[in-house]
Amino acid sequence: MSGVRLTVLGSTGSIGTQTLEVARQRGYAVGTLAAGRNLELLAEQVREFRPDLVSVDASVLAQARERLSGVRVIADPSEAAVARADVVINAMSGLIGLPPTRAALEAGQAVALATKEAMVTAGWLMWDAAAAGGGRVVPVDSEHTGVYQCLTGEDIGDVAEVILTASGGPFRDGPADLSRVTPEQALKHPSWSMGPKVTIDSATLMNKGLEVMECASLYGLPLSQVGVVVHPQSIVHAAVRLRDGSLKAQFGPADMRLPIAYAIDAAPTGMHTPGDVRGARRGGEVGTHLGWPLLGDWEFRAPDLERFPCLALAYRAGEAGGLLPVALNAADEVAVDAFLNGRVGFTDIPRLIERVLDETPGGALTWDSLSQTDTWARARAQELCGAGVRA
Repeated sequence: MSGVRLTVLGSTGSIGTQTLEVARQRGYAVGTLAAGRNLELLAEQVREFRPDLVSVDASVLAQARERLSGVRVIADPSEAAVARADVVINAMSGLIGLPPTRAALEAGQAVALATKEAMVTAGWLMWDAAAAGGGRVVPVDSEHTGVYQCLTGEDIGDVAEVILTASGGPFRDGPADLSRVTPEQALKHPSWSMGPKVTIDSATLMNKGLEVMECASLYGLPLSQVGVVVHPQSIVHAAVRLRDGSLKAQFGPADMRLPIAYAIDAAPTGMHTPGDVRGARRGGEVGTHLGWPLLGDWEFRAPDLERFPCLALAYRAGEAGGLLPVALNAADEVAVDAFLNGRVGFTDIPRLIERVLDETPGGALTWDSLSQTDTWARARAQELCGAGVRA
C-alpha cells in the first residue's frame, strides 16, 4: 500500500502514537491529526509528519494556532475525519469519538476503528451511517482483528461461536480480597501497554465485556455466540468455532502495531455491513517478530464472573440492548475515574454500574436518546459516587 495517506484521530494517545510508528516504518503520509490538549507531543508529531490539518480541543485552540505555524488548526474532529485520506484511524476514546466516526462513515471514508464506544453504544446507528454514505469499517483491537482474520474466507452463517481471549488482568491470580487494591496496582497490566481507562477496564474485565458487545455489533452476531476465555499468556487473541466443529485461531506477539497495520491494509475494502469480512494484503514489517518462538505452555480458563462481575453486567446490557449499553458505558467511565481519583474502591465499580443499569429508563436508541441517556447516566453515577454506592 505505497502512497497511503492517513488521518489519525486521537494521535497523542496510546493507539494514536503506535499508529504513527506504523506510518513511520512503512513510509505512509499523514494528512490529518486530531489530538486533545497535549500540545507538546502534538507539536513533535506535526514537525515529523507535516500534516495539512490538525484538530485540537477547543480549550487550547488559540495556543495551538500560535504554536503550530504553517498548518491549519481547527477544533472540530468531525471536520478532520472527512479530510482526504485513504484510511481514517479513529483512536479517540469515549463518546467524543462517535461524531467523527459518524461523519467519516457518512462521507464514505474507510475507518479503522479503535473506539469501542462507537459499536458498543451506537452499533446499528453506525451501520446506518455507513450504508448512507458508503463508508467501510474494520476493527483495530487485537481481539477483533483476530476475529476478522479468522473469518476471512468464511460465511458468517457458518459461525457457531466467536471466542475472545482475556489476559485476566493484574488480579487474575489474587489477591482474594479486591476491595483494598489500589489504582497503582490496577494499572500494572501484565501483558499490554495501554491508557489508564482501558487498563482499569481490563483489571475489572469490563474491557472484555465491551469487546463482546462490540464484536456482536461488528459481525451481526447474538451475544450468546460470543464467548470469553482467560488466556494469561496473551498469545491467542481470538478464535472462531465453525458449525462443522473446526476451530480457527489467530495468535501472535502482544504488539498493537500488528493489528493496527493489518487494519490499515484491510480498511479500504472493509466491512460495508456486519459480517462482510474481506481480507487484507499485508504491507511491510512493523516489528522484529519473524523469530518469535512458538514455545511454552498456553493456558485457558473460564472467567470468574463472581470475582469480576463487570463482564456479566456487560452481557446483561448487551442482551437488553436499547439504551442500556449507553448507560453501562457512561457509568463505567465515571466509576473508573472515581476509582483512579480515590473516591470509590475497586469493588465499588461494578456496584455503581449495576445501580445505574437498574435505574436506566427504557426507550429506543436514536442519536438524541443516546446523548440524553449518556448525560443522565453520568449524572446519576456521580451522585452515587458522592452519596456512597450502596446508598
